[in-house]
Amino acid sequence: MRVYGIDIIKGSVRSRSRRPVFALVKTEDGKILSESEVTGFRLFRTLTEERPDLLAVDSLQEIAADQHDLYAFLQSLPPLVKLVQVTGGERKETLGKVASRFNISFDRFNPYDEARTIARVAALGAGAEVIAFENTSDIVVSRHRSPGKGGWSQNRYARKIHGAVQQKAREVEMALVAAGLCYHKKETRAFGGNSRVSFEVSAPRDQIPATTFRGADVQVRISGRRLERIAFRPLSGKPRYLIVGIDPGTTTAIAALDLDGNLQFLASSRQMAMSDVIEAIYKVGKPLIIASDVHEMPFTVEKIRRAFNGVAYTPRQDMSVEAKLELTASFPYQNDHERDALAAALEAFRSHRNKFQNLLRRVPPGYDLDEVRAGIVRGQALEQVLADLRGKEKPREVEAPKIEIDAKRDERISILDGTVKRLKEVVRELQEEVRKKDHEVIRLQSRMKRIRSREDQKMRKDAELATRDAIIASLKKRLRREERTVQKLRKRMDKMRIHEGGSPDERMIPVKVLSSLTREGVKALTDELGIREGDILYVQRIDTWGRSAARDLAHTGIDALVIRASESARVDPQLSAMFREAEVPLVDSESAGIVMKGTIAYADRDRLDEAVRSWEEEQREYRREKKEQLLEDIFQEYRSERGKEMKKGG
Repeated sequence: MRVYGIDIIKGSVRSRSRRPVFALVKTEDGKILSESEVTGFRLFRTLTEERPDLLAVDSLQEIAADQHDLYAFLQSLPPLVKLVQVTGGERKETLGKVASRFNISFDRFNPYDEARTIARVAALGAGAEVIAFENTSDIVVSRHRSPGKGGWSQNRYARKIHGAVQQKAREVEMALVAAGLCYHKKETRAFGGNSRVSFEVSAPRDQIPATTFRGADVQVRISGRRLERIAFRPLSGKPRYLIVGIDPGTTTAIAALDLDGNLQFLASSRQMAMSDVIEAIYKVGKPLIIASDVHEMPFTVEKIRRAFNGVAYTPRQDMSVEAKLELTASFPYQNDHERDALAAALEAFRSHRNKFQNLLRRVPPGYDLDEVRAGIVRGQALEQVLADLRGKEKPREVEAPKIEIDAKRDERISILDGTVKRLKEVVRELQEEVRKKDHEVIRLQSRMKRIRSREDQKMRKDAELATRDAIIASLKKRLRREERTVQKLRKRMDKMRIHEGGSPDERMIPVKVLSSLTREGVKALTDELGIREGDILYVQRIDTWGRSAARDLAHTGIDALVIRASESARVDPQLSAMFREAEVPLVDSESAGIVMKGTIAYADRDRLDEAVRSWEEEQREYRREKKEQLLEDIFQEYRSERGKEMKKGG
């Protein structure tokens, strides 16, 4: 397998003045073929001519400024050349960390050394392939030149170009039919043939039996359908080895570490059955060590260990809470169950850490350290593990004796038979547990239905009670308002009854007392006793009076308005005129013989009648003067108009 590794020496794809220059290292089956310095243009020419299996980089940002440039870069690559990012896909790692996984060291300040390392780890299966296109491709056969306006031979020239397009499209279609690919063709007819023919083929670019072509008259473009976002596919399908700590119980917790002690997964749940635990661990990786935080491994953890055929680890004695807190101090966890599972995994890693570090000095570069560690943990010798890995990477040239092969095969078959028996036993146990869980689920569901029915009835009853309580509270509030209103009306009726009852002396008549000649005073009297036609009112203060209140009071039809004697000398002429216009007598309290008894006032009937008659005489004089003034005004107006007419006539 040919793998080309590149690393940037100078420049940048984001710079317009300094285009990037790459260090290119070519390797084949682990051997370095050549090392050179190339530009981006020279790199594409080399890839097109030599067509390696993999082009490896440590970061996509070294070859593309953004996603659009990355699509263009991948479109320009030959179809069979895969672009690999050795530092991972969605979750990236540093190149040093990836290289340390294969016990490879390099100078990170030397671009050629980095390019060699990139090519080596890519050949060993590190990194992820960059996927940018769907499994659908577009082939477009079109004109490579325009017919133009032309002259005498224009028709013959256009017919030649369009015929060449039609002929090339037929060749492409025959190749697709021969390859057995499904496609959809769309033609654009033109004079003498076709100006454009497009094929939508249900196959990736590397399976298209045609190549991009540019001729004198015709061009063929092959492009893949872009994905909505760049995807990554791991080069190696092997799952990562894990150290898994499990804390069983009502709440089951799982913690998974890689063989370098990095936390890969931590979760806990109350609804996690054994099958769910196995599935969750399987999604993360392949468990190498199954650990518990107690000396006697629980039966549930033992069954999970047997399901994965992992190596068991238990501490010499049950771990204390202080030891667990010390181990997990630098890791985040949600509850005590996650802490216990994480502590078990960390304790298992700590017990093997020195052994793993010693392997770094003994394992030569180029071997997957995880595979070596897995073999050592399973009890194999280092030489045997390295020999097995060499045998997987490169077949032996000299065959072993047939008897030895048969012995190894028989041993392998017996091991596999034992594994199958253990797995069948685990499957039976899991199936039995599933049946029990199903019965438990049915029982709990029926119980939940009964509880839910009772709860629904209780909720409906509580809702009805709450509605009734709200209605009762509203009615009580309304009742209190009505009681206050009744109390006010009762007090008003009592006052009115006292007022209407009259005075024991027949010469005295009751008078309603008005506190002030304002809107507030009128409203207070109206609410308390009411103001009706024929009433006699006694106002105690007129130093502040309101025009609108006086006007409204004058038009209610009262018989008279009595003013305190001390205030009569200061009556505002406007107020007096307003009541004269309304024909309402305005008399003072001394003339009316007002007598106050508590909050009720009485007027002497005779003196009041005398005061009203005196006011009426003044009212007649007032009307007579008003008529005289009106006639005087009419006469003056007539004289003025007459004088104006005589001046116009002269």
